[in-house]
Amino acid sequence: MKKNVLLQVSILYCIMAQNVDKKQYTFSGHESFPCKTLWLKKGYDFVTSNQDFNAPEAVVSLGVGKNMVAAVRYWYKVFGLNKGTETSWIADYVFDSETGKDPYVEDLGTLWLLHFLLINTYEASLYKLFFIDFQKERRQFDREQVVGFVKRVLAAAGKENLFNENTVKKDVGVLLLNYCLPRNPQSNEDFSTLLMDLDLLRQTDKTESSEDKRNRYFFNVEGKRQVTPAIFLFALLTVKEENDNSIPYDTLHELGLIFCMTELEVIDMLKYLSEAYSDALTYSDVAGIRQLQFSQQIDKKQVLDKYYEQRI
Repeated sequence: MKKNVLLQVSILYCIMAQNVDKKQYTFSGHESFPCKTLWLKKGYDFVTSNQDFNAPEAVVSLGVGKNMVAAVRYWYKVFGLNKGTETSWIADYVFDSETGKDPYVEDLGTLWLLHFLLINTYEASLYKLFFIDFQKERRQFDREQVVGFVKRVLAAAGKENLFNENTVKKDVGVLLLNYCLPRNPQSNEDFSTLLMDLDLLRQTDKTESSEDKRNRYFFNVEGKRQVTPAIFLFALLTVKEENDNSIPYDTLHELGLIFCMTELEVIDMLKYLSEAYSDALTYSDVAGIRQLQFSQQIDKKQVLDKYYEQRI
């Protein structure tokens, strides 16, 4: 029995190592600042007006401190809002002042969309490792356990010499600031973090009698905000291989983890989408084999169009 468990753990880390090897990973660049609510809009306006983040006047143009200029640039990149030297189509779609669907990020669906983009682009590597691989391992944790997990994953990939504990600790701290409600807020500024309203992570209650003084956190699976079906479908269409007509359940499960959904929530969502798009997709569970099958293509931009048109 023990050997089987060890074998399963070894296989898990080998799979994670393969995933890490596929793309270059980064754990820094944010200058220890979480992403503020208006920073992506500021970044978009700055980039589309052909200004330079390295220019001295960037501080004035963006209206932030010098270190924050680098942070705005970092977050704009890791959310997938640039494509080389150009803005990505999703950046124009959301943030354009005239045609953008939600330039000031006032809609919950836009928050879910940005959360998915942050993880799926893999530019900020910790987020995918954390929400998918780490969440498979545990639902309650402290910072040291996340840092240790990253170290093990990189070691399994043969890249342990590139692990910097202080850098990863800072990255974990910023991730928690991005998603956790502040326990002892000092001002309204403490509530200005972009993704906080999704309520995906929370701190556990500490008691004075507790011997463990470390701050502990948990994935707020049961109490989070409800995932917008249109954004879940957009995510499905994004992760689906272009020429494939089906998505295996392992992929569907990982997508559910990105949105902190239970297995039942994922299945209910797939059934709902199968009814809403009955002419295009079907969820099946035959002989224990679960998968989502597509009978025709769905344009993911049209999915977003329909969502935002109904919102107005």
